[in-house]
Amino acid sequence: MSTAQAESGRTITTDIPARLDRLPWSRWHWTIVIGLGTVWILDGLEVTTVGNIAPRLSEPGSGLPISSGQVTGLAAALYVAGACIGALFWGRLTDRWGRKKLFMITLAVYLAATALTAFSFHTWWFFLFRFLTGFGIGGEYAAINSAIDELIPAQYRGRVDLMINGSFWLGAVGGALLSIVALNTSIFPADVGWRLTFALGAVLALVILVVRRHVPESPRWLLIHGRDDEAERIVSSIEKKVEAGRDQPLPRPEGEITIRQRRSVTFMEIGRTVFAKYRRRATLGFVLFIGQAFLYNAITFGFGAILTQFFDVPSGNTGYYFAVIAVGNFMGPLLLGKLFDTVGRRVMISSTYLLSGLLLFGTAWLFDRGSLSATTMTACWCAVLFFASAGASSAYLTVSEVFPMETRAMSIAFFYALGTAAGGISGPLLFAKLTETGVVGDTVLAFQIGAGLMCAAGLVAAFLAVNAERRSLEDIAKPLSAVAKSAREGARPATSPGAAEATGTTGP
Repeated sequence: MSTAQAESGRTITTDIPARLDRLPWSRWHWTIVIGLGTVWILDGLEVTTVGNIAPRLSEPGSGLPISSGQVTGLAAALYVAGACIGALFWGRLTDRWGRKKLFMITLAVYLAATALTAFSFHTWWFFLFRFLTGFGIGGEYAAINSAIDELIPAQYRGRVDLMINGSFWLGAVGGALLSIVALNTSIFPADVGWRLTFALGAVLALVILVVRRHVPESPRWLLIHGRDDEAERIVSSIEKKVEAGRDQPLPRPEGEITIRQRRSVTFMEIGRTVFAKYRRRATLGFVLFIGQAFLYNAITFGFGAILTQFFDVPSGNTGYYFAVIAVGNFMGPLLLGKLFDTVGRRVMISSTYLLSGLLLFGTAWLFDRGSLSATTMTACWCAVLFFASAGASSAYLTVSEVFPMETRAMSIAFFYALGTAAGGISGPLLFAKLTETGVVGDTVLAFQIGAGLMCAAGLVAAFLAVNAERRSLEDIAKPLSAVAKSAREGARPATSPGAAEATGTTGP
């Protein structure tokens, strides 16, 4: 798992990033979306299932001596804490060892942890493996977002990234519907049904693990780490597959970049790059993550408790309501995603955050007045989360494309961990206490805090968001390995003439 045998220190000129960005959408790109993006479905399945089974776990006969508040509070916080620590741990290794090694390892960690959760016999066991499940998922965020952005052409990057991150809610739909069946005691005993939901997550992860074996390493990462011959083979193979489905040759790539290859980047370089050179972008990433993390991790974890506490919805029926909300969440990135590539990042990021925050303020006001039922509350949440889901997905898109290649995975990990720790650990703990009181005003306060943070993030994005639409990653943030134009003479070309002829491209 090291690059010790790779050549390093050489200076090369390459058009590989341009060749990847000029590719038209193809069947091959769909294999990347399926192989990498499906993990978000698992994350959605995890979070939603736990939220919906919380009332059942606290009932006598569940097989666990645990309260609903512990499930939506402490267990939820441990899951998020594991994700934060996992993101930082695996994120660093993703930049050092490569995208592919890590998105295979982290998925295996998730698979083992969620399977063992199904065998929980005591609260400490449940808490431990909720933490380890989050530990695996956190690493997925860094490795997957890095790989997606480096493999998807620039003109499609925004919508694809949003759609993949938004697929979390397809998993939420599955988790909600699954909980309906699993919590039906006429089908499964009270101490068995909830265990099967975690077992199913492990089975799905195993299927994804098999599919993911066919996803290649990022050619951009290979270039910088002295493995340009391997990068050339991968890109040539991709070009042949894409061209096979077309009636005309691929367009010529436009642009080259000269880089000095290196094995790794120090923490000091990462910190200096992110927080000194790109401090405005760092501020933007931090604010976006705090806003979306608090809203989702604080409120979504406890939605089932709100329905049962304030609207007398039976614990076995909360999945129906959550399935409707989850559909609204997925439709947001799906329908609005293209606008992030056409209208632009700045307008869309700021507007989705602001609209979701304002709609949440309205929902809090109606809830405080007693004007909502379980059905109308769900409708309000659909409207809020339609925009919030697109905004939240754009936070991951933002931090994965606005920092240099060598720091990409670690940047994603850092902002995810910092923002999620602020909003995702404190949020569930605070929100569980507020909803447990049974006082409407306490829940309203939680809604207002989430809404305020979303609106504040939207205002910051209006001023600081980067116009990254349809631009190459190297143009948005020059790699740390990039060599100045004056030093390019004599650089070894990374693409051989024979390989160029084989793919029908000769470079600029």
